[in-house]
Formats: sequence, C-alpha cells, structure tokens
Amino acid sequence: MVVIGGGVIGTSIAFHLAEGGVRDVVLVERDQLASGSTSRAAGGVRAQFSDPVNVAIALRSLSAFAAFEDRPGWAIDLHRVGYLFLLDRPGDVERFAENVAKQNELGVPSRMIGADEASSLSPLAGVDGVLGASFCPLAGHASPEAVVQGYAAGARRLGVRILTGCGVTGIEVDGGELKAVATTQGRLATRAVVCAAGVWSPSIGEMAGVDLPVEPYLREVGFTAPVDGLPQQTPMTIDFTSGFYFHREGPGLLFGMADPDQVPGLDAPTDPDWLLKVMTVAERRAPALLDMGIAGGWKGCYEVTPDHNAMIGEAPSVSRFLYATGFSGHGFLQGPAVGEVVRDLYLGEAPFVDVGGLSADRFTGRAARPELNII
Repeated sequence: MVVIGGGVIGTSIAFHLAEGGVRDVVLVERDQLASGSTSRAAGGVRAQFSDPVNVAIALRSLSAFAAFEDRPGWAIDLHRVGYLFLLDRPGDVERFAENVAKQNELGVPSRMIGADEASSLSPLAGVDGVLGASFCPLAGHASPEAVVQGYAAGARRLGVRILTGCGVTGIEVDGGELKAVATTQGRLATRAVVCAAGVWSPSIGEMAGVDLPVEPYLREVGFTAPVDGLPQQTPMTIDFTSGFYFHREGPGLLFGMADPDQVPGLDAPTDPDWLLKVMTVAERRAPALLDMGIAGGWKGCYEVTPDHNAMIGEAPSVSRFLYATGFSGHGFLQGPAVGEVVRDLYLGEAPFVDVGGLSADRFTGRAARPELNII
C-alpha cells in the first residue's frame, strides 16, 4: 500500500492502516512532512457544520484529539476554548439555529447565544450589530505540525516506511489494476494507492486516470507580537459575514480572513491590501487588534471542491485507488476520523459513518452536497 501525501490526512491514514493490521505501508511525501497545507492551517477544530456527515466526522476527530497524548502518544497543544460564530444577518441566525438543532441531535453541545454572552465569552470581540451567535465549548485549536509528527511517529512504530523528498512521477495501471508508483526515489510495486495529496491531488489522479476536481485557493494568516493581558480562554472567534477570525496563539493572537475575490491557483497573486482590509473588519469585530503589533504571517492553500465538501472513496475505474482530498479548509480537523474511514474502506469494512455521498463521482452523475457552514 502506498499513501501519497505527508500532511495530516496522509499520516493519519498511514497510522490507521498500520494499526488495523495492514503490512508494508509506504508513505511518500514530495517535500517534508506537514510542509503543504497542514503547516499553514490555523489549527481550528470544531463540529459546527451543516452536513450531518461532516458533523459525525468532526465529532469523532474531536474525541481523537482529546486522547492524542495516549494514542498515538504525542503532545499537540490542544486548547478546548470553544468556537464562537458571530452572526449579523437575520438569515444566518435562522440557518445557524437550524444547524445547532441538528448538531445537538448528533451529540454536539453547541448552542445559540446572544451578543452579550458572546462578548463575555470572547472579550476581544466587537459585537456591534451582532444579532446572535453560535458557540460550542467542545471545540478549540491545536498544533497541526504536532498532529502530523504524532501520527508519523506512531506509524513508524507500527512499521510504516515514510519517504520524504520523494515525488511521485507516475502511476502504473494495467487493465484497471494498479501495478506500481514511480517516484523520484525509485519504483514502488503496489496493488493499492491512497491519494491524500491535497492541492496536488488532480495531478496524482490524472496519472491513474481518475478525475479529482480540486482547486487551490491561497489564504493568508497573520499573527501579532506578544501582548500583555490577553484573556486566557479566548475562543476561536469568527465573524461569519466576512470570514475574519482570531484565536490566542501563545502570548499573542493569530488571525485571518478569506478574500472572496481570490482567484484559484498555486501561483495566483494575493491582494496587496489584504492586511488593510482585515483591519477594516477588525475595527468592528476585534478593535483591540488595531493596537497590537503585527509580527508576521504566511500564505497557504485551501484545497477546494465545487461544493466545499471533501472527496473520500475508491475510484470505480481503477481497482484499489482510494482518495481522501478536497477538504476545503477542514482537513486538519477531520484528519483523525478520515484515517479511520479510509482504513475501513480499504479493509472492506463499514466505516462509522456512511461516506458514500462524498465520492468524487458526485460531480459527474449525482447531486453535490454543499457544506454551508464554511469560512
């Protein structure tokens, strides 16, 4: 078995396969572990989704994050400070209330609250014009790099070979059956492949004749210098209308905001006025940020599908070509559960949740299933 991609999805899959008794698992990563989208994630973990499948996957992952120091055995700097969505449009309040009802039925302790309680939970947040909010205390944030290293260490203990600096150059298919993966470090004979290559998944899929419609969208994240007196329990706070968010990161704040006009592409230019636009929103939603020194930031890619839902499944045209990609910004938080799901799909067992609706062929022959609670 060859797993392609060394981010949270790939390392989780490799760990779970090996833990499930699969032998001779090889993970290949073109650069270093977590060097793609995972290392540039904001680290949020939540279960406040509109799609019941996403809720189930996220809830399972939250349980895994909580137990991560025992299994696979790694500190991941998990802070269960909650997730707070600020809502200033009547339609969003109504829709979030409906979603909270669904989430509660599935075991997520989210709730709708008013602006005053939102301000109490997140003292740095500006709540002018806020009509309501959604809060879940089970959520929070963790270190993406630590999660990857934890899964990689656990996978190695179980016998997985991890090859870094190893790019995939081709996939051999004969009569609909996999034969080998060609890499910059040699040929790997295999009858099974999992594509967990994130924004590079379309090219991997093309090598095997499988269409994986993923587009890369650059996002920007910033962080402040150390700030005295920050609230210890600052939740991940999101202005849903703009997509602006912040949470505490060590002695400072981490913040970000999507650019709705960003064009897709790994080399697409980003708006040079991004930080100015962020501060315009922060004036309403995090006014204290304007007085904090900005220490730096980075850019990273969202791997986006047409309906903002992941693609998880096995290609019907190529035997034993599995894929887990296109997470549209939710890959880190869904990583633990996705490792379980792909393990079970490979072993021919029923996963804990039915992911049939997430197969890639939904974009060619069936209705897509949009996730509405995205930023």
